Amino acid sequence: MEKTEQAFIMIDFCHIVPTPHLDLVKDREVHLVLAHLIEEDEEYCKFYRNIGAELIMDNSAFEMYKRNEPMYPTEKLIDMAKKVGATYVVMSDYPKEPIKKTMDAAVEMIPQLTEAGFGTFFCPQSEPGDIEALIAAYGWAFHNPAIDYVAFSILNIPLAYNCETENQMQKFLSRWKFMKELDKRFDLKSIHRDKRFHFLGMTEGPNEIELMAEFHDYIDTWDSSAAVWAGLNGYRFDNSPTGMINGKYEKEVDFSFETKDTYNLNTAKYNMNYIDGLCGYGIEN
Repeated sequence: MEKTEQAFIMIDFCHIVPTPHLDLVKDREVHLVLAHLIEEDEEYCKFYRNIGAELIMDNSAFEMYKRNEPMYPTEKLIDMAKKVGATYVVMSDYPKEPIKKTMDAAVEMIPQLTEAGFGTFFCPQSEPGDIEALIAAYGWAFHNPAIDYVAFSILNIPLAYNCETENQMQKFLSRWKFMKELDKRFDLKSIHRDKRFHFLGMTEGPNEIELMAEFHDYIDTWDSSAAVWAGLNGYRFDNSPTGMINGKYEKEVDFSFETKDTYNLNTAKYNMNYIDGLCGYGIEN
């Protein structure tokens, strides 16, 4: 799909929120929606079906991975994407598996998604510790004209550096280090002329966005539940190096969670504004 020029550099941030608080994101221009919630939550599905914005439909691989459940088949993903009017569909990816498994899945899915009218969104994966294989998978994606969007995940890159469960600062720095390496090998500026780039999730705090400042020209979209979920639970972003002095709020998101606590609701909004500021909202060059 053809990229459009922006008047100034801005990352479109997709805040992921529990269903009872979807009103917090009703005015956003781009959203990342979760396949398993489209299937399981009618209120969530209806909200996004009627929103009239650009939608990236995630395949819920991360959720399936945590549940130890199989990936959705392509036909099911296409049906769900049609249900909400998605623009792009995240193709099946397989964490901790050899790169060929995710690449082969993409080769199989691309014609089906293209025929159905969807843009293609690819997230490379590799076996733990195999950073060279992951780099090769990105090179394959960068030079495949049938892939529209390429993703950089909080799961695949730390895994490839063998720091998924190690020192949290290693995780915080892993995507920055990886982007530096990719830029050296492939020249991201030239690759980005024909691709969109998306950052899946956020590591130890919102200031990872600031850490990536030298790559903001190439990051089109970014998603995380961190701002809203931490805020709804009373955790406010701060002035520490990562933006969360005690690290990321690790409690798993409950998408049915609702609060009427004014302080927590205002904290969620504060956190959203904090991230939006880092992404360049309202800053014209």
